[in-house]
Amino acid sequence: GASKGGVWSWHSGDTPVPKKDPDAPHGKVELKKKVTLLRGISIIIGTIIGAGIFISPKGILKNSGSVGMSLVVWIACGVLSLFGALSYAELGTSIKKSGGHYTYILEAFGPQMAFIRLWADVIAIRPAGLAVISLAFGQYILEPIFMPCGVPEIAIKLATSIGITSVMYLNSMSTSWTNRIQILLTFCKLLAIVIIIVPGLYMLFKGETKNFENAFEVSNIKLTGLPLAFYSGMYAYAGWFYLNFVTEEVENPEKTVPLAICISMAIVTSCYVLTNVAYYTVMSAEELLASQSVAVTFAEKTMGNFSVAVPVFVALSCFGTMNGCLFAFSRIFYVASREGHLPEVLSMIHVRRHTPLAAVIILYPMTVLQLFVGDIYSLLNFMSFLRWLFIGVAVLGLIYMRYTRPDMPRPFKVSSSFIPAIFSFTCFFMVFLSLYSDPVNTGIGFAISLTGIPAYYIFIVFDRRPKWLQKGLGNTLPTSLLCSHISHYQFKPPEYSLFSPHPSILNGVARQAGR
Repeated sequence: GASKGGVWSWHSGDTPVPKKDPDAPHGKVELKKKVTLLRGISIIIGTIIGAGIFISPKGILKNSGSVGMSLVVWIACGVLSLFGALSYAELGTSIKKSGGHYTYILEAFGPQMAFIRLWADVIAIRPAGLAVISLAFGQYILEPIFMPCGVPEIAIKLATSIGITSVMYLNSMSTSWTNRIQILLTFCKLLAIVIIIVPGLYMLFKGETKNFENAFEVSNIKLTGLPLAFYSGMYAYAGWFYLNFVTEEVENPEKTVPLAICISMAIVTSCYVLTNVAYYTVMSAEELLASQSVAVTFAEKTMGNFSVAVPVFVALSCFGTMNGCLFAFSRIFYVASREGHLPEVLSMIHVRRHTPLAAVIILYPMTVLQLFVGDIYSLLNFMSFLRWLFIGVAVLGLIYMRYTRPDMPRPFKVSSSFIPAIFSFTCFFMVFLSLYSDPVNTGIGFAISLTGIPAYYIFIVFDRRPKWLQKGLGNTLPTSLLCSHISHYQFKPPEYSLFSPHPSILNGVARQAGR
């Protein structure tokens, strides 16, 4: 049919009628580069610092056996995490595509390995991880209201649902406001940590050092427990890789990504170590191990009635982690759809808001479903080791590509292969530790991930799929969705629709067809 100004209006009978839309955007519709250095730092810090440092840092103390050794573990885990972050900085500046682990495994080892990682993400890891941190938000946002009684479970889940919904709405409506809120919440987290550090160090300088006497008592150090202590510490620092999930939206990624990663890791490591020093100044090792929420116990000892504000800070910290994680997770689905590993609709961008709306929303029903009907914590136990397995594989891919693709531009390069090798070895050691310490749950998680192999051949490789499957996964899905649900909107030709496919979607589909 004829068009006027390149804009179409769809009516019943699928007859296109030309209509001018003065507000329609011109040019290529894509995700905008709105992640500055400050926003990048807020994404990393905001996702690393969750509820753990406020609630229960006792896992490291319990397994290390002494105050001094636990502080050494906190510092060592910060250094090891920095090694991983530097490796990801090289990957992020060499492969300027969003998607993080998925993209790097795809580039280094091909589509099948990348799809297995994606499969585990979609069916379990991402929805369960988001549900768990959201439950912590629901618990702590209501705690001041119900004190001194416990919070009813149904109230927690309702508050959690409201929190998830608000984060989904924010990420769907505006990338700029998502990043602004993330910066604000990151400052709230750092303020909460400063509120703990300052009185703790003040008491330390006044001479409260009795809890540090014999800090490295040899008889208390548990060498057999140190691997588990490092395991807990590495989990506390997890999150340094989230900026790599949104590389395409970072301004000047060659400089911003490495700088944001290094600044963030320095801030987080300092905060973690000083916070633990403050805890040990006020509480003995026995008191810390007996506490259910270390920050609350600390506040009761030092701040009196002000301790009621601590749960609010913890809730804000959890909300910031929810916001940062969802912002990053949606980009994995967006990139995977662009590569032909997920339905095409997930790679479509809202033409005015410039957000991957479908990729954001897809997590909502899965997260809420797991929240109300699933055993989330068991699921996380099944799948947790997979995170470190695939991060180790991604960093191993960095070393591999140095030999297979030596001419690849590397604006930022880790000076020695020793750093990525040490970090990759650490990841694989933690995977082995999971197999040794909890073989049943780890085995179940490994079996769940292996279901990605038949899924890859069913959904990606086989050309002769059932018609219902083609209709659900093929190109007809976005078309039918757009026509049936938003037919009252005006459209440009497909590359400028309300949800616009990324320009490289055809390249991804072509690569899949070639495979």
